[in-house]
Amino acid sequence: MSQKAEKPSLSGQRLKTRKRDEKEKYDPTSFRDAIVLGLNETGADLEQVSKYLDITGAKLNYRRYAEELFDILFAGGLLAPGGTIIEDKDPDSTKATRTNVCVFCCDEDTKSLKAFYEVFSKLLRRYKYLERSFEETLKKILMFTRGFKNEEKTKLAKITGIILANGFCTPKCLQGLFEDNLVKEGISLEFSTLMFRTWLEEKDVNAVFAALKKSQMDLRLLEFYPLNKRSYDAFVAHFEKEGLPQMANILRAQKNQENRKYLQKELGEMVKSEESPNEIKAFLLEQMQKNGLGEQETTILVWNTIMDCVEWNKKEELVAEQALRHLKANGQLLSAIAKTPKSELALLVKIQEYCYDNMAFMKVFQKIVVILYKMDVLSEDVILKWYKEAHSTKGKSVFLEQMAKFVEWLENAEEESEEDED
Repeated sequence: MSQKAEKPSLSGQRLKTRKRDEKEKYDPTSFRDAIVLGLNETGADLEQVSKYLDITGAKLNYRRYAEELFDILFAGGLLAPGGTIIEDKDPDSTKATRTNVCVFCCDEDTKSLKAFYEVFSKLLRRYKYLERSFEETLKKILMFTRGFKNEEKTKLAKITGIILANGFCTPKCLQGLFEDNLVKEGISLEFSTLMFRTWLEEKDVNAVFAALKKSQMDLRLLEFYPLNKRSYDAFVAHFEKEGLPQMANILRAQKNQENRKYLQKELGEMVKSEESPNEIKAFLLEQMQKNGLGEQETTILVWNTIMDCVEWNKKEELVAEQALRHLKANGQLLSAIAKTPKSELALLVKIQEYCYDNMAFMKVFQKIVVILYKMDVLSEDVILKWYKEAHSTKGKSVFLEQMAKFVEWLENAEEESEEDED
């Protein structure tokens, strides 16, 4: 006997019914009509706008129509691909499909745009689940920038800068400007210049850089520039010409970091493969000159690289011998770079902190200093200055005690030298 087909469970039926009802109820046009009507009735009083949006969230489904809601608040109506406003197909319809209560119909001065930003701020504080949709919709709207009027682009660029300055969304929304046509026609560069100008009026360059770095957008700044003209020098020149040296400095810092990473990688490979010291020194000096790297930062970079090239013995009693042997072989690289007392002192403080952070080196500090003194990397005056006033607080008492006898010897040797001269 054949088995009868099982009847679907009651919960399964309800789920299907709910999905069918939701599909039938999805009506962005009706949502638009309701929002546009309500906004128009506020008389563009932004306090009334915020109150209306607050109350209406309990009646209309903001979660479902978040994109439509933000389309209206930015552009005044529902946006079609390309940035045009969707109008009613029925020519006899009397319903308003647009509202002037939006960013695009605002005055373009910063004060007016800040006031409209407060509408977004109050709305998202009240309905926090809209935050993700807000960023996604802004990214989409930026993709449509080509289709907007010049004054609309200006207002959008400025309010985007205000939004980013207040941390209302992440700079990832700017990815919408990386569309090929926007970049090629210079729209992305023009937009981003005005947007960064507004952002920097609200926040300092460190805050801007931190936000860009956190979202990894600092690595993509050159992508705003048209491909056929794209270069580091062109980007720097553009922002300096626009009176935004802060943005040029951000790219310089990024370029400097890239150069440092390259130098550290190449130097590490050269040390590990035991290339001749003269070749390595020539490479270091060439990179410093080519990329404008400072003596002090390069000295620290060389120290870090030298020490990272070795897998140090975990037994404390064996580390000293291993470290001294390694520094005898590579210490002259430090002497080739650290030519000034300032660089020598920075190196000595770095060595102190390194020995403190790596416990196996705590007892090796004095031996490292002595060998670098003998190799003319660290001078007598620098060591004495470090001992008396310029040391780090890290492991201070331990390291000063270690150095006491050697410092005493240096001071006595200095006195004997002065007596001989007399």
